[in-house]
Amino acid sequence: MRVADIDREIETAKAAGTLRDIVIQPCPALLTDLRVEFNREDPEPATIAKIASRDVAMAAALIRVANSPIYARSRSASTVAEAVALLGIAQTVSILTGFLLRETITAKSPLLEHFWETSTRRAYAMGYIARQMYGINADIAHTCGLFCHVGLPIMLQGLPGYEATLAQAMQDQQRTFTQVENDAHRTDHAVVGAIVAKTWRLPPIVAIAVRLHHDFTVLRDDHIPAEVRTLVAMSLLAEHLVALHEGQTEHVEWDQYGAACLAHLHVSEVEIEHWLDALQAQFEGPAGF
Repeated sequence: MRVADIDREIETAKAAGTLRDIVIQPCPALLTDLRVEFNREDPEPATIAKIASRDVAMAAALIRVANSPIYARSRSASTVAEAVALLGIAQTVSILTGFLLRETITAKSPLLEHFWETSTRRAYAMGYIARQMYGINADIAHTCGLFCHVGLPIMLQGLPGYEATLAQAMQDQQRTFTQVENDAHRTDHAVVGAIVAKTWRLPPIVAIAVRLHHDFTVLRDDHIPAEVRTLVAMSLLAEHLVALHEGQTEHVEWDQYGAACLAHLHVSEVEIEHWLDALQAQFEGPAGF
């Protein structure tokens, strides 16, 4: 498997078959503007603050997050510019990406009642894990965590019968989540999530990692970039940490591939316990909005 093959698969899935009629919401203009500034060689905090201030709800959310106990700052922020200064540009863009994603893609089903809380916890966990390791950008990891399961609400809205599939996937103890989806619809939320990531022009590595985050054979595939393989392993570990926090039943994939992911990351069970303790504050107030 090669990255070019995955790119072609994603493009083909958008144009044909099951997903042809699914609506992928366009990237919000505010997020496009944020990422353009963020990707400049020397992004300006004042410009980031000005973009964030265009939406009153988004601005208020950013200030609220900056002043939350999660960050334990010595002084509080009373303006968007102060919030950006306290959080830093990268963290600000990560937080606002989550806000805009939540505002743009709605999850209307009792089955997804806590979808955004769990997604945000996964993103925090992946960002935290990345900061404990070398060679992985924490903001890329955070964004990957946000988008891993974004295909679920889109499929729920656009695929007839998907709600029953989703209920089955959440309960099935023999098949993985994506196996249940593919058996019923010949596609899965990893493919849809990758399409969203590409449509929103996120960094290419995010789209590839989202596409592969349930395919643990890539851990041994040298054709896949090392950072992507690490993100795939981190995504399952993040799921495990969130499941432990939420008291959820352990899922099939952790039983099958958890040890391989820990070995790939060189992480021990003792470290998992420490990381879970360190993440408690973020997990308790994850959404911030």
